Amino acid sequence: MQEHADVLFANDGFYVAFQTKDLEAMDRLWAEDLPVACIHPGWPAIRGRDEVMQSWAAILSNAEAPAITCRGARAYRYRNSAFVTCYELVGDSLLVATNVFVRQAETWKLVHHQAGPCNAPPGELPEDEESSVQ
Repeated sequence: MQEHADVLFANDGFYVAFQTKDLEAMDRLWAEDLPVACIHPGWPAIRGRDEVMQSWAAILSNAEAPAITCRGARAYRYRNSAFVTCYELVGDSLLVATNVFVRQAETWKLVHHQAGPCNAPPGELPEDEESSVQ
C-alpha cells in the first residue's frame, strides 16, 4: 500500500504548492523530460512544459486568487503511472480534478492536470483519501 501513499503524497505536494503559491515547488512536481499538458477551468489546453509552467506562474502570482483546498483524493495506480481524482474547493466554487502522474526514478511526477466545474457534487465532500491499485 506504500505506492498508494506515495501517489497521494505527490498529489498533496501539488496542492501545497498551489496553496502556498510556491512556483519552485510546483516546478519540481512536473515531469521535465516527458510530454505534459494542463487544462485550467475555462482555459484552452496547454501543451509543453514551458507553457504549462508559464500558466502556473501566472496563476500563482495572482495575489487575489482565492484559497484552494483538495478533498476526497482517490488514487488509481497502473504500474509506473497513476492518476488521482479529487474535488477542489476554490473560494465558493467546487471543481472536480484529475491529476496524472508517472513514476520517474522512484518519484511521482505530474504529466497532466485538469480541473473543471462540478455541477453535481456528492452529498458531502469526503475528507478521507482513498486509493486503488489495478
